[in-house]
Amino acid sequence: MNSIKTGLLLGALTGLLMLIGGWFGGNNGVVIAFLFATVMNLGAYWFSDKIVLSMYKAQEVSEREAPELYRIVKDLALKANLPMPRVYIIPGDTPNAFATGRNERHAVVAVTEGILRILDREELEGVISHELSHIKHRDILIGSIAATIAGAISMLAHMAQWAAIFGGSRSDDDEGGGGNIIGLLAMAILAPIAATIIQMAISRSREYLADDGGARISRKPYALASALEKLSRASQVVPMEANPATAHMFIVNPLTGRSFMSLFSTHPPIEERIARLRSMRPV
Repeated sequence: MNSIKTGLLLGALTGLLMLIGGWFGGNNGVVIAFLFATVMNLGAYWFSDKIVLSMYKAQEVSEREAPELYRIVKDLALKANLPMPRVYIIPGDTPNAFATGRNERHAVVAVTEGILRILDREELEGVISHELSHIKHRDILIGSIAATIAGAISMLAHMAQWAAIFGGSRSDDDEGGGGNIIGLLAMAILAPIAATIIQMAISRSREYLADDGGARISRKPYALASALEKLSRASQVVPMEANPATAHMFIVNPLTGRSFMSLFSTHPPIEERIARLRSMRPV
């Protein structure tokens, strides 16, 4: 169901891009904005692992350096029929984790020092399985596609804003110019907001899918639910210094407490995620 929802949301983003591009710049406007957004996001996608790992000062660990964590990742990757990802530890007390990498063979699982301290083995297995599910479902690629389309919409909106400032669009005429300027300004404000809402909805649907997939990999949905409960409480007590651009990557929102609108949250309500997991039967 969440996969269908993701497809529909991506379709809505594409439709919004075509609508705003056709109204303002015609087919050429759509193509130009999409090309610019693609170039920018392709680099972010290709080098996503290096960028985010450097941002959080994560250090790669070997089996000798972190034997229990490494074995958990290795065993679960085998169960998920995935190549062994690289394993990183992020310095810091806030418990959290994320996965990144452009594909299964260039995947990374990163956990904070804090998460290793507060979770028991089964709970940690649940978290790692969630991250492996992200890798298996190519969520980094899907997120990059959504960011590319949303970026193109934002570019077109900025173009519309400048056109309104200088008094026109391709459909201006003597009788309707004023109305067109108002329409351009409205589009410049509303289109990026709509694109952001859809993009965040895609991210939330992928989190539900990763919870479900993670529970099936570890076969311990209750353990993942327990882990989410602990992580949510701990993130309130020990906030994480996280970049908002990378917040969607973490298993629990590191910006919890600073968000003022759930509509713009990259994560579903933690209570809803826990309830869904607890309603599942152990496999």
